[in-house]
Amino acid sequence: MSEIIEALNQLEKERNISKDVLLEAIERSLKTACKKDFDTDENITVSLDRETGECHVYAAKEVVEEVEIPACQISLEQAKMISRHYELGDTVNVEITTKNFGRIAAQRARNVIVQAINENERAAIYDHFHMKERDVVTGVVQRQIGDSVNVSLDDKTEALLKPSEMIEGEKYERGDRIKLYITEVKKTNRGPKITVSRTHPELVKRLFEKEVTEIADGTVEIKSFCREAGSRSKIAVWSNDENVDAVGACVGINGDRVNAVVADLNGEKIDIIPWSENPAEFIYNALSPSDVEDVSVDLDEKSAFVVVPDTQLSLAIGKKGQNARLAAKLTGYKIDIKSHSKAEEMGYFDEQPENEFDEEFDPYGDEEYYDEVNESDDEAASVDIDETENIDDAE
Repeated sequence: MSEIIEALNQLEKERNISKDVLLEAIERSLKTACKKDFDTDENITVSLDRETGECHVYAAKEVVEEVEIPACQISLEQAKMISRHYELGDTVNVEITTKNFGRIAAQRARNVIVQAINENERAAIYDHFHMKERDVVTGVVQRQIGDSVNVSLDDKTEALLKPSEMIEGEKYERGDRIKLYITEVKKTNRGPKITVSRTHPELVKRLFEKEVTEIADGTVEIKSFCREAGSRSKIAVWSNDENVDAVGACVGINGDRVNAVVADLNGEKIDIIPWSENPAEFIYNALSPSDVEDVSVDLDEKSAFVVVPDTQLSLAIGKKGQNARLAAKLTGYKIDIKSHSKAEEMGYFDEQPENEFDEEFDPYGDEEYYDEVNESDDEAASVDIDETENIDDAE
């Protein structure tokens, strides 16, 4: 058994698996094995020498006048042969190691060691990827399994990309490297189960955090983001340093940073807009790339009435209402968009005070502005942007 001790010492050194924990597991395993040979393991003690690996098995037996259960009892005469001090009712530890026990012990020890190594590896993999939960990893496409795709995250770990987590229209070939968002890591009997996604909105945010150093160091913050996977995303950014342009930092020189993220998302369009705590300005920015003439906000209802030039209505709403829908998700406001001529027809400009939004508008707003908005917009019309059929002139 000395080679077992050497193996345990090596495991403790290389894999940080406690030798004492393994020896205790081997002892428990051997005690269970004794049940087969001795019909019981309740009175059995297994002892492994921590230095030499020598194994001894003892049975605790009660000293009786007449032995009825040999596995648990010993006669007074036999007990006296061990020690003359034993009396009736005493307990004697009798060594019962069999000839085959060395072979059994070695086999059990090997099994325990193999199991410990496997459990240790599974635990290490779980800990590694649990720390990456809600983060981005790179996966390599291995094979198609039904409608799902098997992806390798490293030499020993695979994950399944389900159809519901794939970007519509994407095709995956063996060897393709793709960015994945880890949504969940669970422990199972077969090792950690890792759930990944290509459609999760956080994927866009995490990619920018890794690509833009100003976001990583906290100079620039992503205040809000939304996504329709495979088509378009919008992120609102803010700089904590007046000398750093938040949008410019995310775009990068010649667009290198945003283009890197777009490439990872297989060409998905990304709008980067400046965030503002003034909801009117934020909505104005969120409807990019369209021009906006006027924004009226009802803070109580969290709704906004937006007027755009007649020629910009389709652009503001977007194909199938996408631009307006994403702007609503980004800002958290219901947005009703009207062309200039439609708003004029409704008498909107006759009812509004002079607070037309322009580039000189205070981006932070003030109490006077908020009071004015509340007074003028109590009757403002609002449409849930998800109901795109209610948006005039939507494509």
